[in-house]
Amino acid sequence: MKIIEEIATQAGCAQAWRRDLHAHPELCFQETRTADLVVRLLTEWGIPVERGLAGTGVVGILHGRDGGACGRSVGLRADMDALPLQELNTFVHASRHAGRMHACGHDGHTAMLLAAARHLASTRHFDGTVVLIFQPAEEDGGGAGVMVREGLFDRFPVEAVFGMHNWPGAPVGSFEISSGPVMASSNDFRIRIQGKGSHAALPHSGIDPVPIACQLVLALQTIVSRNVKPVDAAVISVTMIHAGEATNVVPDACELQGTVRTFSLEVLDLVERRMRELAEHTCAAFGARCDFSFRRKYPPTVNSPAEAAFMREVMASIVGPERVRDQEPTMGAEDFAFMLQAKPGAYAFISNGDGAHRELGHGGGPCVLHNPSYDFNDQLLPLGATFWVRLAEQWLGCARPRPTDRQ
Repeated sequence: MKIIEEIATQAGCAQAWRRDLHAHPELCFQETRTADLVVRLLTEWGIPVERGLAGTGVVGILHGRDGGACGRSVGLRADMDALPLQELNTFVHASRHAGRMHACGHDGHTAMLLAAARHLASTRHFDGTVVLIFQPAEEDGGGAGVMVREGLFDRFPVEAVFGMHNWPGAPVGSFEISSGPVMASSNDFRIRIQGKGSHAALPHSGIDPVPIACQLVLALQTIVSRNVKPVDAAVISVTMIHAGEATNVVPDACELQGTVRTFSLEVLDLVERRMRELAEHTCAAFGARCDFSFRRKYPPTVNSPAEAAFMREVMASIVGPERVRDQEPTMGAEDFAFMLQAKPGAYAFISNGDGAHRELGHGGGPCVLHNPSYDFNDQLLPLGATFWVRLAEQWLGCARPRPTDRQ
């Protein structure tokens, strides 16, 4: 691997930032301490900063050797927030706050971009501007969408924007990148079936919402198997059913909740429409009323072909083409999708290993995302930072033509 020597020699600093962030996790839109650390370090390195987008967001404006005069710019994004999860690890840098944990590696993402920013600020081997986006509230808060709506790309009009997430399971020293959909949309639904309560021994005197709910749960699965094209992907999962308070009472109502995932908005439109129709008509067939609500949270994460190919080239130059694999699309969701709706770009995975890196005192669970035994692999820090540096330098290299066809 072709790790930048200066970054490798300073890896201890990046590890210290990462472990400090891990020990002090902050939930979405509450990343005040994290943002303060980011601002302090960027300011020390002579990088002007803007605060306030999405509340706790930080944007660093790093000009190259021409002072940004050429007008070109590229955006690099890292997420900062933690999860509302009780950590099981007991090593020294474990969370010091009950019920909060960096179980998705955003501490590592922030540290990698900080390490890259320090090197870029000290060398400035590029023309134009690198926009360093430290984003809050990726975990269910939609912070990327908030930043975009509050004018992120109006104030900092980048040509393209790039993001990266650690991915457990694959060996350290490898990346994954593909064009097209790589993560799904995330959507919630709620269906309230309003029946008519009665004594359980006299069901004919009421309208029982429970068998209606059972019919509906099965009917919803036919949307994927019979309405969605077999070559398209969709998931409908009913994850909550609430009804009743006593064994001898037929309840008035039953409520279903769950999630829907798709790789395209067209399929999502179809799924939402058919869910509403099935819910309303099934309830009507049994004489019950239906209250159907559908909340679209994150759109699909769709990589632009040209930007994904560029990312692959940069990765291959560092680790070799054999260590750059195609992404397997996942039904997990990512709010970087909002940035990709606004600008061309791509979102990649950097492999986090199998968990053997975890120190004595780690929890008994696997080292997978959103697990209380997870920990980011610090071996990734110099590799991830090198990647961000090379991507910025090659995108903004003086010989690289302006990609006007990508706007």
